[in-house]
Formats: sequence, C-alpha cells, structure tokens
Amino acid sequence: MKNTVLRFNDLLYRVCIGIAGLSVLIMTLIIPWGIFARYVLGSGSSWPEPTAILLMVVFTFFGAAASYRAGAHMAVSMAVDRMPPHIRKIAAIVVQIMMAIVCAFMAVKGFKLCANTWNQVVGEMPSLRVGISYLPIPIGGVITFIFVLEKLFLGDQSHRRVMRFDVVEASEGAA
Repeated sequence: MKNTVLRFNDLLYRVCIGIAGLSVLIMTLIIPWGIFARYVLGSGSSWPEPTAILLMVVFTFFGAAASYRAGAHMAVSMAVDRMPPHIRKIAAIVVQIMMAIVCAFMAVKGFKLCANTWNQVVGEMPSLRVGISYLPIPIGGVITFIFVLEKLFLGDQSHRRVMRFDVVEASEGAA
C-alpha cells in the first residue's frame, strides 16, 4: 500500500513540476511577443498580459506544491533548532497540522471562489471565465494537502529519489 501511495505521489509531483515548468516556458514566449507587438508593430495585443498573469498563478500554486514535497519551500527554523529533540518532533507535527489546515482552507475557499466567479468573464479574454482562472488555488491546495498527509504518515520524502514507473513495474514483475 505504501509503495502505491508513494508511486501515485511521485507521479503527482512530476505532473506539478511539468505544469509549473510549462507555465514558465509559455510565459517566456508570450511576454516578448507582447513587447514586440507593442513597440515594433505599434499595436499592442490585449491577451499576453492577462495570459502571463494566469500562467504565473498556475506556476505559483503547482510549483509551491512540488517544492513543498521536495523540501525546497521556505522554512524558518531558527526557533525550532534551539528546542530539545523531543519538543522538535512535536513542533514538526504541529507545523504539518497547521499546513493541512491552510491547505484545507485554500481548497474549500478556493472552490467557493471559483463557483462564485464562474459566470464572470476576464475582460481582455471574453472566452475565459474568471472561475477557471482561480482553479489553480483549490487544486494546488488539494495537491499540497496530499503531500502534507504523505509527510505526516509516511515521513519526509524530500531526500528519497522519485521512483521511475518503468523500473518499479519491472521490479514488481520480477518479484
């Protein structure tokens, strides 16, 4: 069971990295086009800026989930490092519980935000609903919540190599 959960989370982690990376790549292509259109062609396009902002939101929430699992998120541990070892363990659990609360808040309030703004459209892109543009918030919250539960029940996975699925399946078939 543990290996199945870890494999699923490895896949989820890779998907988050892929989405975040693709968002940054597309932003780096869109922003120069907006500059070129405005200053060289003399007619600015209305879509590059809101698209880049939307991609930044996608990058932020999916990237944050991936960095949380990788242990690359910002952490201020000065006070915790000075605590006795047994209190440090309790503090680590309290921090994870607080992270779970924040993730649950992001998911619940984020989905409500999406539902409340679903019928509104983005001014510069009338075919895009505002609710869709807010979807990375609750989805990122749910994914981070999954990674928090993983850390609470299966331990920190930031130092473990991410399993490759072809290697895992081959080794399971041999067993």
